[in-house]
Amino acid sequence: MGENLKISSSPHIRSRETTGNIMLWVIIALLPATAFGIYNFRDTHAWLVVILTTAAAVLTEYLFEKLMHKPVTIRDLSAAVTGLLLALNLPPSVPLWMGPLGSVFAIVVVKQLFGGLGQNFMNPALAARCFLLISFAGRMTTFVYDGVTGATPLASIRANVEAGSSPLAGINTMDMLMGNTGGTIGETCVPAIILGAIILILRGIIDLRIPGTYIVTFALFIGIFGGTVEEIGFFNVPYMTAQLCGGGLMLGAWFMATDYVTSPITKKGQYVYGAVLGILTGLFRLFGGSAEGVSYAIIFSNLLVPLIERVTLPRPFGKGGEK
Repeated sequence: MGENLKISSSPHIRSRETTGNIMLWVIIALLPATAFGIYNFRDTHAWLVVILTTAAAVLTEYLFEKLMHKPVTIRDLSAAVTGLLLALNLPPSVPLWMGPLGSVFAIVVVKQLFGGLGQNFMNPALAARCFLLISFAGRMTTFVYDGVTGATPLASIRANVEAGSSPLAGINTMDMLMGNTGGTIGETCVPAIILGAIILILRGIIDLRIPGTYIVTFALFIGIFGGTVEEIGFFNVPYMTAQLCGGGLMLGAWFMATDYVTSPITKKGQYVYGAVLGILTGLFRLFGGSAEGVSYAIIFSNLLVPLIERVTLPRPFGKGGEK
């Protein structure tokens, strides 16, 4: 207790947790999804995509800070986390140069040009994924699984709806849950993602406010508005399960929507943020041009964080405050 009462400038009570420790635990939590993705897509060069994309992010941060005569911060592991998250959001068969290109964009344009860690206004990994998706749409939407090139389950559902056939025709929701399907390297296996999320929750690095609100809001949105699609009906459990397990929703909810820098700091704001994420993802998937929507939903919600915090920030008592 005596250490907490030392007279010094604020903050007076300090945590032993450092940025490096937190990022290390995030990397550890991502290992189950990473390992499964590399095994699941072993017929491709998924492992090289992970290594090269992560290494490129770290090297880019080191070189940029050296050239700009800034303190080198690669030891805080934030660049490694950015590179790993970007790699897990890439198809396993992308050209090997594409991941490093995305890493350069994430570190230089989204992170460093805005002041470095803590100053970026959107998630660097997702911003880089959207950059690659816009620039190389064909390669970013080509997925290989078990030696066969095909669409993701969510893309197949959308195609079925547009063709007027049963939306879930040819869709195995259990395969989607366990990861036995095409997709990006880290998004397919829900148990592996949940295992990593449990690690972060037990360590106190994240809590349930943002991801829980996100998932529940999205499920309700899909249950209600999915009923407007012929042959689905309201709260169709297999359809809702497919939507929850596909398109990187779980990876985004637990590992990217919870980013400290780009999410609200107020508790009320975190609930609002999660609800906005769920609604935007549902809108993009059901009524937009994309079958996925998670990356764009998180990016748009990142831009709304200052407004959310302004509305939900507690006002001080006294003049102009609550009475």
